[in-house]
Amino acid sequence: MRRRRAAAWHVATIVESRPETTTARRIVLDVPTWPGNEAGSHLDVRLTAPDGYQATRSYSIASSGDGTRVELAVDELPDGEVSPFLVHDLRPGDQLELHGPLGAFFVWTPPVENASLRPVQLIAGGSGVVPLFAMAAAHAAAGDATEFRLLYSVRTPDDVFFRDELAALAAASLRLDLVYTRRTPIGWPAPAGRVTRAVLNAAAVPAASRPLVYVCGPTPFVETVASWLVEDGHAPGHVRTERFGGS
Repeated sequence: MRRRRAAAWHVATIVESRPETTTARRIVLDVPTWPGNEAGSHLDVRLTAPDGYQATRSYSIASSGDGTRVELAVDELPDGEVSPFLVHDLRPGDQLELHGPLGAFFVWTPPVENASLRPVQLIAGGSGVVPLFAMAAAHAAAGDATEFRLLYSVRTPDDVFFRDELAALAAASLRLDLVYTRRTPIGWPAPAGRVTRAVLNAAAVPAASRPLVYVCGPTPFVETVASWLVEDGHAPGHVRTERFGGS
């Protein structure tokens, strides 16, 4: 049985903050009271202004396991209340208030011994790859034999999150299918364009294999992909979705 990790408020200290993409930063936090988290979990970040005004936003966690280091990858929303501060103003030694870990449905854990190994299909739009990266990394770290695939839709090569880590996972335990919507790398075999139903069917684990599917990204992307999956025979209960908006 999976150990329940109780959510609580924590004080986190910034250990590292560095560019992840042209608009996002990877933030590493030390959280001494963190109970660990499953791959795919999220947390709330709360900022308090000098006048007492507070803003709280949810962010997916890019790390998992029992350690007290927590990684985030935050994409800036220029008119957001929280993400611009996280991307531009945080420095090592600064502190943040966090609430978590949160989420029990949109998580992945290695199957128990002797369990049937259902394939896992991950589908990400933009920064929606963050919790799915955590799942793929946890899968590799566990030496799990489950088939894992990631279909990742991103604007340009400069916007790919976890570029080096995904390349390493793709060389070992993950089938990685990248779709560039605005600009492709030189020599890329397909033109830039959005994920279509044909692209989805070509890349995703077929419904007949009964995969567990995780879809994360902007709401229109998630709703479109999820509807295609169900129409193509995937059981609604096998398709788990997480959407994001402004932050």
